[in-house]
Amino acid sequence: MTISELTLKSRDADPIRRLEIFTGAGRRREWPPEEKARIVAESYAADETVCAVARRHGLTPQQLFTWRREARKRLEAEVPPGFVPAIVVTQAPMAAEPKPRVLRRARRRCPAAIEMEASGVMVRIVDGTSPATIAAVIHALKAAS
Repeated sequence: MTISELTLKSRDADPIRRLEIFTGAGRRREWPPEEKARIVAESYAADETVCAVARRHGLTPQQLFTWRREARKRLEAEVPPGFVPAIVVTQAPMAAEPKPRVLRRARRRCPAAIEMEASGVMVRIVDGTSPATIAAVIHALKAAS
């Protein structure tokens, strides 16, 4: 039995029907940017895994993850950050007033709050507001701008 007969047989004793032989200097494949973008977009499909898409195109998952990271960095460089400048304003201390003799019900102080101004609209979010309400307000402001 020759060495090729030993290596070309599978466990079921059926010969391997396909054999790829690479000759010459191994060159890297060059992917056009449009093709890369199409494969990256395909990898973000809800019903696909990155590994399945990579396997289908003859890539390693690591290569496809690298392409996805590079695409994400390009998008982040094109879009300015969504943050706005925050201004912290401290209230001036009140002058000491003489205490009144009659005990009155103490005025309720406003708890800590976040103030946001977007598209000419001022929004104050007080302490204790539910996260769902905050998210809905921010979403509505984004939609309006």
